[in-house]
Amino acid sequence: MRARAHLPQQVPIDAYGNGGFRFGGMSHKGSILCLPTGIWAWSVASVESLDVTSFGEVLALRDQLSLFFLGTGTALLPTPRDVRVAFGDAGVALEAMDTGAAARTYNMLLAEGRQVGAALIAVA
Repeated sequence: MRARAHLPQQVPIDAYGNGGFRFGGMSHKGSILCLPTGIWAWSVASVESLDVTSFGEVLALRDQLSLFFLGTGTALLPTPRDVRVAFGDAGVALEAMDTGAAARTYNMLLAEGRQVGAALIAVA
């Protein structure tokens, strides 16, 4: 079994677009999870495919997160109700916005030393 790609530290997002992201001196094609444990490849490609299981790793780290951003692609799209409820039950604030805004806001709060994470759906 092949290990999932990740960078084992939390770093800012340097760029996004062309179906991926640049961060920590490297690039990645596809969506990503930005967590206190590092930046991880994330198999989600659209908001429509989201469910609570998409966020298992995130919710397992709830004690290390106070705020979590969901980048929904090129436009703000509604977050599925079961996902919103799961985050509320875990005590983690969830804010959805387009991927660009989510990446920029994540970067700002990370620079402030906040307990923040993000799930960013790649955009073309």
